[in-house]
Amino acid sequence: MMAAEHTAPDLMGQLPGVRGSYEPYAVLAPTTWFRVGGPAEVLYTPADTEDLATFLRGKPDNVPVTIIGLASNLLIRDGGIPGVTIKLGRAFNTIEADGTTVRCGGSAVDASVATAARDKGIAGLEFLTGIPGTVGGVVRMNAGAYGREIQDILISATAIDDTGKLHKLSREDLGFSYRHCATPSDWVFIGAEFKGIEGDSEEITNRIREIRAEREDAQPVQSRTGGSTFANPPEAKAWELIDRAGCRGLIRGGAAVSEKHCNFLINTGTATASDLEGLGDEVRRRVLEVTGIPLTWEIRRVGVAATDDKAPLGRAGGAA
Repeated sequence: MMAAEHTAPDLMGQLPGVRGSYEPYAVLAPTTWFRVGGPAEVLYTPADTEDLATFLRGKPDNVPVTIIGLASNLLIRDGGIPGVTIKLGRAFNTIEADGTTVRCGGSAVDASVATAARDKGIAGLEFLTGIPGTVGGVVRMNAGAYGREIQDILISATAIDDTGKLHKLSREDLGFSYRHCATPSDWVFIGAEFKGIEGDSEEITNRIREIRAEREDAQPVQSRTGGSTFANPPEAKAWELIDRAGCRGLIRGGAAVSEKHCNFLINTGTATASDLEGLGDEVRRRVLEVTGIPLTWEIRRVGVAATDDKAPLGRAGGAA
């Protein structure tokens, strides 16, 4: 990361007391789908909702906060993430069904929500099987797959703002648009309610299997990859634009554009975050040059780049 003006223990000394855990220089790369990136200066795992509110109320205003989930659609830069990184843990991994309503915690995995709904005979949530991530993340970006989006099933979402105040938000409050919601970026989604319809568990199971098979057939799910790299522009498909620009199979360092689905980047085994981000930017440049259409990153990129004069954060002796 940067040549640190302070150490992680110094930062931890400025943070409020919590019942959850603080971890300095937390290694994140093995937990991300790309398997790249530097450490979190401090990783905070809240014990529960009140603990998270206590942290947000008590942290210094000048400490940056980054929220991560399953890290399936996330690229952490090689220098790591300054400040505090929040990752919701088991306390937020709840899934409950009542009638045709499914209530989930922010760290519940999307595919698990779909199967829990199936077990209760609730249809309409099967598309979540095709979205690798957590409830908090899919609400944040109005994620979608197989013809449906989160806004199609959302009843309400619960978030905590940067002062620790709880907000229950309706679909209208969230201001959904394509791969976006209007809620401030520093609010933490800790839960959501989804609405399904009555269905037959066997039919739901078959649809889930179809989605899994389609995803396996069309996407490089066995590779070190993320979600879709770029959002589809209006009236166009990102992968078709990338193909037209001759970028299928393009390589930079250890990063490659997938031959199977060219809107996916792959870590072939030796990639750095810089390789992946640089390759993505090269794809954007070529697509704009050939088609005149700008591509927008759908993968979220966080943290800072490692440069020759700005070493990554790490423990004394260079360990990260």
